[in-house]
Formats: sequence, structure tokens, C-alpha cells
Amino acid sequence: MRLAFLGTPEPAVASLRALVGAGHDVAIVITRPDRRRGRGGALSASPVKVAAESLGIPVVHRLADLDGVRVERGVVVAYGAMIPARVLGAVPMLNVHFSLLPRWRGAAPVERAILAGDAETGVCIMSLEEGLDTGPVHLERRVVIDEKTAAQLTAELALVGAAALVEVLASPDLLAHPRAQEGTATYAEKLTKETWHVTPAMSRSEVLRTVRLGGAFTFVDGRRVRIDDAQVGATIGVGAGAIASHDGEVTIGAADGPVELVRVQPEGSRPMSAISWWAGARLDASSARWS
Repeated sequence: MRLAFLGTPEPAVASLRALVGAGHDVAIVITRPDRRRGRGGALSASPVKVAAESLGIPVVHRLADLDGVRVERGVVVAYGAMIPARVLGAVPMLNVHFSLLPRWRGAAPVERAILAGDAETGVCIMSLEEGLDTGPVHLERRVVIDEKTAAQLTAELALVGAAALVEVLASPDLLAHPRAQEGTATYAEKLTKETWHVTPAMSRSEVLRTVRLGGAFTFVDGRRVRIDDAQVGATIGVGAGAIASHDGEVTIGAADGPVELVRVQPEGSRPMSAISWWAGARLDASSARWS
């Protein structure tokens, strides 16, 4: 099938490569413009652009460049912008969405599923329509979340979604007979800086789920500390907001019990074990607080 592909970040690359591997003719790739990254501000291409160029597929950055390109369908995977009704009217499009629709429509379905404590999530191959992730579903695949980090879960969903996409395109029946979404819709709101801020008001499970997003942080005696890994703590007697070290553990008190810090990164320093950080920070255990 002759296709247009719209996608931007690394999780979209699996679908692009799967389409090419399955023999589809990807005529054009549309991705978000190159961005300035790092301290030097050098322009950096999106992972999809890098992959497309390695596959010899033409890459553009404007939806308008799709006009006049003869394709049978478009495929959208984490493109990063809404597709206007005018474009959808001209080119029918499939979307690889990383949730079990209608749960977690929107921008951050993987992270919201983790934060909510969902037992499972999945991938839906859906037809795009003008509403936000409201289109009918051609195929659904489920994935158990367990204790996976957002990065691990996203990587798994990317592969599951790529396989499901190829399956749908290979099946005239799946393509022709999508089902309407059923159930209560929930919205996966965009993440903000405060999403990653863990505080003593949170339960232990809330703290640990936030850490699993990657980039969680808190403040210890006013100094920012990133928490890269943590687990349920065993040290007793550490009240909410307190922080202490005992028997080789660095423990913070959440609202309902202790959380052991395993690996952290103090502001302006490198990642290290929590016990190494504690030794260097020289905090007063009797008065140190996290917030």
C-alpha cells in the first residue's frame, strides 16, 4: 500500500520501520521541524527524520507538502500536532495510539496510565477523525504495566503498536470494520513541570509511580535533587517530610510510610547512589526535610 507517514519521536520509528519491512511503499514522511538542543543550540533532526533518511524516504516538515502526493492512506504515530479536517478529508489516516481507548485520550497516555496506577494499558489502531482520539478502533492490543518505567513501557508499546499496525493494513476486514469506542472517556492531560515534583503529601505509591516517569525531583533542605530510582523503604519512624539514613538506606517519609532512595542526582552533580549522596551532603538527620 502506498502510504504517507506522520511521526516525530523515537517511539514512532518502530512503526515506520515495520511498514517498510512489510513491503509498504512509504512515499513521504512528515515530521516536526528540526529543534535546537543542548547548550550549543545546534539543530537536531527528529528520530523519525533520521530513520526516514536512512531508509531513503523523502522527508518534509509541513502538512501542506502532502497536497498532490498520491497515497492511499496516512499513518500517524506521535506526530505532535492535530491533523486538520481538510487533510483528513483528503487522506484517510490510521493512528497508533498508546492506550486502551477511550481511556487516556490525549497527549500523555503512557504517563497518565502509570500515575493512575492502572494495571494494564495497550495500543489501539484507530481511524483519525476531527475529534481528539475519538475515532473507531480497528484493533486493540493489551499490555500489563507491572513496575515498568515510562521509558520501558513506551518502548514495549511502540513494538506492539508497530506489529498491530501491519496486521491491520494486511487485513481488508480489519480495515473495513472498525468498532466504535465504548466506555468512559478519560483525558491524558499534558505533563507539566510539577508532574515530576514529589512531595511528602504523596503516598508511597504516588511517589514511586512518579519516579517511574523518569526525571522525578524533590527539594532537600531547599536544594533540588533528582530521584532516578526508589523503592518501598523498610526503615520505620521516618515521618512525612523527614529524611534519614539507617543501615545503608537513605529514606524519605511519605504520607503513609517510608520510601528508600536508591539512586539520585543532586543539582549540579552527576548521578550517584543515594548513600554516596548522603555522605557528601552532610545533612543534619535531626532537622533535614524534603519538600
